[in-house]
Amino acid sequence: MAKLRWVRVCYLEDILEGTGVCAKVEGEQVAIFRLEGQLYALSNHDPFTRANVLSRGLLGNHGERRTVASPLLKHRFDLRSGECLDDPQVRLPTYAVRCEEGEVWVGVPVEEDEPVSI
Repeated sequence: MAKLRWVRVCYLEDILEGTGVCAKVEGEQVAIFRLEGQLYALSNHDPFTRANVLSRGLLGNHGERRTVASPLLKHRFDLRSGECLDDPQVRLPTYAVRCEEGEVWVGVPVEEDEPVSI
């Protein structure tokens, strides 16, 4: 399991239930969603339109899977795996995310020899 560096991105109350926000984490745009008591984090970059828009996508379900649909061409992505349900060859990067004392944190993998601050 890769080591993670945790980056605080916002307060939980900044993310309304059933919506997403965008945060810049170590130079990458990350879309963070709050849905049914869970947090999910994946790339904000829509690979089909090459636009950073997924945080404004529509949340929904595909069977048991929680999804976000891009607001532009409506491609659906699994919130846990980043897999595109409309083109399984496409997958978005996902991030670990957690909430501690009302603050939302995103985990970024670190190199093996990079020290991790605690």
